[in-house]
Amino acid sequence: MRVGFIGLGNMGAPMATNLVKAGHEVTGFDVAGVQIDGVRSAASAAEAARDQDVVITMLPSGSILQSVYGEIVPAARKGACLIDCSTVDVESARAAHAAAEAAGLLSVDAPVSGGVGGAAAGTLTFMAGGTDEAFAVAQPLFEIMGKKAVHCGAAGAGQAAKICNNMILGISMIGVCEAFVLADKLGLSRQSVFDVVSTSSGSCWSMNTYCPAPGIGPQSPADNEYRPGFAAELMLKDLKLSQAAAEGVDAATPMGERATELYEAFVAEGGKGRDFSAMIEALAGQSRR
Repeated sequence: MRVGFIGLGNMGAPMATNLVKAGHEVTGFDVAGVQIDGVRSAASAAEAARDQDVVITMLPSGSILQSVYGEIVPAARKGACLIDCSTVDVESARAAHAAAEAAGLLSVDAPVSGGVGGAAAGTLTFMAGGTDEAFAVAQPLFEIMGKKAVHCGAAGAGQAAKICNNMILGISMIGVCEAFVLADKLGLSRQSVFDVVSTSSGSCWSMNTYCPAPGIGPQSPADNEYRPGFAAELMLKDLKLSQAAAEGVDAATPMGERATELYEAFVAEGGKGRDFSAMIEALAGQSRR
């Protein structure tokens, strides 16, 4: 396929690289002027979108997404498929779908889970919203860039699923961090906590795969001085999106609300630029009152 790729940051660059390795012809654009081996550089988002079969976007916010769609929708050829892999609010995703549909374009909102490591390894999970026809066009590319793609429903459903997933992640990571801090003060070894919890009812991804305690379990950012696999400020962004969505539909999410408050404080007090699992150090430095 001829693919335009807009947004070649920490996630977009390896995703575009994997498409090139699979034999697709990729034209890229990034406002920072990023150059990727094998990716032809365009001078603008509109140029990257012109005459492509598929245009993929990986952008930082809903407002930027809508602005970029204002450029690429008029430039894209009729019948092309626009795939947005950004994590944004549901309403922005639906607005992007509407703009594409009005111009005779297919569209999919397809945020990802798996972080920078998953983008590089081609093991991302895609949560997709859109028509069956659009998902069918996008699926072969999802299979290159990831290990799983789930068609969650109509326009905006991918973003809704991502918001729910990452709310769980934020809450569960805080729970795991709290458990290690409590265990430390009760005199338990961290290894014994991991060995028990990872095979018991407290088992979860935040413990088993992404343990926040260094030297325990599989390699994680905790073993690299909490250099981010998933930065704390990105977790905060996703938690804020979850709470905006919950407010919009009158859903009770008290744990999501509290997790948002804790990550907001963590980012403001030195957590920015660190992995979200570094929350364990913030909690370890606090007393109960």
